[in-house]
Amino acid sequence: MLHDKPSSVPSTALTPLRNHVFRSIWMATQISSLGWLIQMTAISWLMATISASDMMVALVQASSTLPAFLLSILAGAFADSFSRRCVMLTGHCFVALASLMLVISVALGFVSPWLILGLGFLAGCGFAVNDPAWHASVGDILEKRDVPAAVTLMAVGYNIVRTAGLALGGPILAFFGPLAAFVLAALSNLVPIAAVSRSKWDAHSSSLPPERVLAAIQDGLRFAAMSTPIRAAIARGTLFGFASISILALLPLIVRDHFVEGPITYGALLTAFGIGASSAGLAAGHLRRLVSQDRLIALASVACAICCFVLPLTSSIWGGALALAVGGAGWLLTWTGADISVQLSSPRWVVGRTLSIYHAFSSGGMAAGSWVWGATAENYSLTTAILAAAMVLLLTAGVAFVLPIRLWEDSDHATSSFVPPPLALDLQPRSGPIVIKIDYVIREQQLGAFLECMREQRLIQSRAGARNWTLQRNLRIPVLWTEAFKTPTWTDYLRLNQRLSAADRDLRDRLAALHCGGFPPEPVLSIERATGSVSYFQPMRSARP
Repeated sequence: MLHDKPSSVPSTALTPLRNHVFRSIWMATQISSLGWLIQMTAISWLMATISASDMMVALVQASSTLPAFLLSILAGAFADSFSRRCVMLTGHCFVALASLMLVISVALGFVSPWLILGLGFLAGCGFAVNDPAWHASVGDILEKRDVPAAVTLMAVGYNIVRTAGLALGGPILAFFGPLAAFVLAALSNLVPIAAVSRSKWDAHSSSLPPERVLAAIQDGLRFAAMSTPIRAAIARGTLFGFASISILALLPLIVRDHFVEGPITYGALLTAFGIGASSAGLAAGHLRRLVSQDRLIALASVACAICCFVLPLTSSIWGGALALAVGGAGWLLTWTGADISVQLSSPRWVVGRTLSIYHAFSSGGMAAGSWVWGATAENYSLTTAILAAAMVLLLTAGVAFVLPIRLWEDSDHATSSFVPPPLALDLQPRSGPIVIKIDYVIREQQLGAFLECMREQRLIQSRAGARNWTLQRNLRIPVLWTEAFKTPTWTDYLRLNQRLSAADRDLRDRLAALHCGGFPPEPVLSIERATGSVSYFQPMRSARP
C-alpha cells in the first residue's frame, strides 16, 4: 500500500488528508459532488415545474439511485478483479457523458420528464460503477486504522459540499436558470477524471488470473451471506434507505405545497439538512466513544423519524430547517456507521464486492422508497406519506434488537503466503473439480473443542470458496474424522488458500494441537473424474514445488 506518513503518527479525523493520493481524489470528488448537487437541485425543481405528477417528482431520486441497485454488485466484482483505478475512470466518464447530454438537451429545448429521468439514470450508472471501486481503494491507499476516519471524512466532505451546493443551487436556478446549473455540473465532472488519471497507488493483487465475473459475484454474495456483521448492515441499511429517502424525495413537494415557497427556500432547507449531517460527521468519533455503534445507528433512525414527524406539522420554515438538520445528522451517522462496519469486516480480496452488495441493497431500498412515498403522496396525501415513513423509521430503530451491528472487528484480514504442494500430475488452471480431504485423530476428551473449531473452519473455508464442505466420522475407527470439500478448479483451490488470512491459518494450528495422530494433519488432494471420460492426465516428469 502507499502511505505518506509513518505508522507512529496518531490517527485523527484529518489524518487521511496527509496522504496525497487520497487528498487529491477526495478534493476532486468534492468538486464533482458540488456540481452534481447543483444539478440535482435544478433537475428536481425543473421536474416539479414541467410535470403535474407527484410521482414523477419523487422518481427523480429513484432514477439516480436505482442503477446502484442494478449495477453495484457487477461493479464490485470488477473492482475486485481488475484495476480499481480504471473502474473509477469508467464510472466518472459515464457521469460526465450524462451531464454533457443534459446540457445539450436543455440548450436545444428538448426537455421532457422521461428524458430527465433517463439522463439521471445514466449518471446513476456512472456512480454505481465508481463508488465500489473508490470505497474499496480507501483501504489500498491508507492504513487500516485510518479507514474509519477516511470513510467519515468522505461523508462529511460530501455533506459540507451539500450545504454549499444546495445553497448555491437555489439562487443559480432562480437567477440564471437550469442551463447554467447544468453547465457547472458538466465542468465539475471533468475534475475527478483528471485526478484519478494522474494518481497511482498499490492495490490488492494476485498472481492468479482474474476470476470470471459470474464466479466473482457468487463468491462475494456467499461471503456477505455468511458474515454476520455484513448481513446486519445490509438488512438495516436497506430498511433505513427505504424509509429515510422520503425526506429528500418529498421535500420539493413539501416546499411547493406545504410551505408554498420556491427554489430559494428549497435550497435553504436542503442546506439545513447538509449542516446537520456535517455537524454529526465532525462529532462522529466522539459520539462513537460515548455510545455503542449499534445504539448510535438506532438513535440516528429515531432522529430521522423526528424529522419526518415535524415537517408536515410545522408551518414555520425555521422549524422545518431545524427538523431537517436533525434528520441530516441521523442520515450521516447511519450511513457512515454501516459503511465502516462493512469495510472493516471484509478482507481486501472481497471488500469491493461486499461494499457493492451493501450499496446495492441500500440503494434499492431508497429507489423503492422514492416510488412508494411518491405514490402514497399522490394517491392519499403528502402528510400521510411522510408520517408513514416516520413510522417505518421507528420500526428500523427497533430492528436493532434483532439485527445488532457490532462495532467493526479489528481482526487482521491480511492474507498470508501460500506455497502450492508438489503434484505428480500436470494440471491445467481449469482442471477440476479438486477434492480436498484432511484426516484428524481426535480423542473423546477433545471432541467438544474439535467440533467447535470445525464449526469455525466450515465458515472460514466456505467464505473463501470451498464447495460441499462436510465433516465425516469413520464408523469403524471412531477417533478418525475427515474434513472434505471441493473447489471447481485447480486455480480456485490456489485462490482459496491465498484468501485465507494469518488469523484463519491460526485455526489450523489449533486443530493440529487437538490431533493426536503420528503425523500432522495434511490435505490429500484428488481430482474428480467422470467414469465415462477417456482423457487422462499424464504424470509430470518433475513435480512442481
